[in-house]
Amino acid sequence: MLEGIRVIEYATYMAAPGAGSILSDWGAEVIKVEPPGGDPIRKFFATLGTDYQDNPVFDFDNRGKKSIAIDTRTDEGNALLRELAKDADVFLTNVRPGGLERSGLGYEQLKADNPKLVYCTLTGYGLEGPDADKPGFDIASFWARSGVASATVPKGQDPFPCRTAFGDHTTSIATAAGICAALVEATKTGKGRLVESSLLRTALFAVGSDFAIQLFFGRLSSTKSRHEQNVPITNFFKTSDDHWICLVSRQGEADWAPICRAIGREDLIDDERFNSAKGRRRNVKECVEILDTGFAKYTREEMAKRLDEQSLAWSPVQTLAEAAQDPQVKAAGGIVDVPSSAGDGTTFSSPASPVRFPGADDGPKGPAPRLGEHTRDVLASLGRSSTEIDQLLEAGVVTGEPSTT
Repeated sequence: MLEGIRVIEYATYMAAPGAGSILSDWGAEVIKVEPPGGDPIRKFFATLGTDYQDNPVFDFDNRGKKSIAIDTRTDEGNALLRELAKDADVFLTNVRPGGLERSGLGYEQLKADNPKLVYCTLTGYGLEGPDADKPGFDIASFWARSGVASATVPKGQDPFPCRTAFGDHTTSIATAAGICAALVEATKTGKGRLVESSLLRTALFAVGSDFAIQLFFGRLSSTKSRHEQNVPITNFFKTSDDHWICLVSRQGEADWAPICRAIGREDLIDDERFNSAKGRRRNVKECVEILDTGFAKYTREEMAKRLDEQSLAWSPVQTLAEAAQDPQVKAAGGIVDVPSSAGDGTTFSSPASPVRFPGADDGPKGPAPRLGEHTRDVLASLGRSSTEIDQLLEAGVVTGEPSTT
């Protein structure tokens, strides 16, 4: 879908590279501009003392890209990056705005050379306000600052961190969408624009239903335990073989009778303590205990069949290990094969991009690049001769692999 689109990714860590990975899967040529030491996430497993050739965390966010290593602290390196941006369709960065401006790499500065450029800046807190130039990571900007962490913690318990890059990759999805919208506009008008995404704003949208309640009513109920739910039949219940099931009820009273039949308690269908939302809420603890007893009579397989027979909405509560083997995950295209960076023709499984385009090549376009693997090719595309490239390499302006000739 994005074939012919060139993206210059001047970014490290996960959120912005994750957006670049999505664009790469969808066909864009993504040139990853790295510092001489490489993106720090390249060392994610090396820091733990492993000897793996592949790095699934780095590879997930960088598969199919080209890598050029430039020391942008030098005048020559800075000029090279500006030259790359001059003919690009998209400039994607998570470098803090103040540093970009000081380096001559701000939006207005690159726009002067390339009016059609879609310039996307991904930050922790946005481009305006007192914290606009503060460093941002998802556990802080997305999870903690937004209120998501406190809203998620059950009342009386301590805060806990989000899983690795959870907020980053949620923001990656939003960022890729924003870039695509701006590309549509640029195609129609010939003019690019500034696209601003942030971990903070994405988090507020992700928790938007709760945030909307907070903004409208000025308060929000806390996250409650299973035995304190306002809607006790939308809940989690354990089967006899120690598997949890997530049960989801529709609005109104449509599901109470089917739930009673599913657990073999038809006698409760007309019980005034539980046959209305108000009654169940008033008797929430007893209601949950009765349902617990009902679910505990059956294995997960047995309970699945009974719930399906009643056309109830439910899902198993799975571990990631179970999700990896789930046939529906595979049928939905949630796992793809990525070529190993070892170059030996082997592949390994990795999460897919979030959207499928049936009939299109919407998967990984290649392995994650080695540091500076494409430095020579990218510089040659700018018209640099082999001699000029060698000089840049010797001066340390760029880092790359030795010539094969």
